[in-house]
Amino acid sequence: MMRSLWTAASGMIAQQTNVDTISNNLANVNTTGYKTQTAEFKSLLYQNLQTKTTTANGENKPIPAEVGLGVRNSSITTHFSQGSFMESTSDTAFAINGDGFFAVQGTDGETYYTRNGNFTYAIGTQGMMLTTTDGLPVLDSTGQPIVFDTTQYDMSKVQATSDGKFGYLDENNNYVDLGIQIGLFQFNNPSGLDKTGGSLYSETAASGQAINESVTDTVKKSTIKSGYLEGSNVQVADEMVNLIVAQRAYEMNSKAIQASDEMLSQANQLRR
Repeated sequence: MMRSLWTAASGMIAQQTNVDTISNNLANVNTTGYKTQTAEFKSLLYQNLQTKTTTANGENKPIPAEVGLGVRNSSITTHFSQGSFMESTSDTAFAINGDGFFAVQGTDGETYYTRNGNFTYAIGTQGMMLTTTDGLPVLDSTGQPIVFDTTQYDMSKVQATSDGKFGYLDENNNYVDLGIQIGLFQFNNPSGLDKTGGSLYSETAASGQAINESVTDTVKKSTIKSGYLEGSNVQVADEMVNLIVAQRAYEMNSKAIQASDEMLSQANQLRR
């Protein structure tokens, strides 16, 4: 009898994790570059109740009697499907069309990756630096912070091409390449990236090493759309349906606990 109590309890705990994941998706529906997550489950150990027949010879049964001991969360998978593009009035707004990631330098000096292209200019010691809204430097294709020398050209005339290269318009309105390119990086298994918060991801052994698109010809190159931001790929209707399913599953497990409790109560009330 106690087996059913613990089995149903494991189901309630698993569904709580599922609801937590769905809630996080809905909370980030308007977060730029956010990627939806789904909770994955797996069954726990199985206990053999009967492996042999009840006949006199006691031969092994062709189909044993096994009962499961519950469920647990196996992983929370991030789905890196393309989000919708949203037009922005900012000159430093960039959206990635493809599998690439922007690279930024964290406060600890480590490199982090993001799909959030809502950048801005910040005044640095060497000039105007392209940073995130949190002030983290955006890295170029060589892994160095993107810095512009404001003494040479007007920042209002700086533009970015579809491949992430920066240039400016001279006095004759001719485009001049600055030799600076926004770094775009891919991973063999992006779902293995470690989520550090703030729409940032860090490289792990599961994700594999970052692949620099500018020096790698074996990957499909991503493109950058200036003046746009990538919205989240959360589908609200799907998440609401998943929330209802998770809630019903939670209720069914709680009902199983109540049923087990009532059966134990009846067993305790038995008299000779």
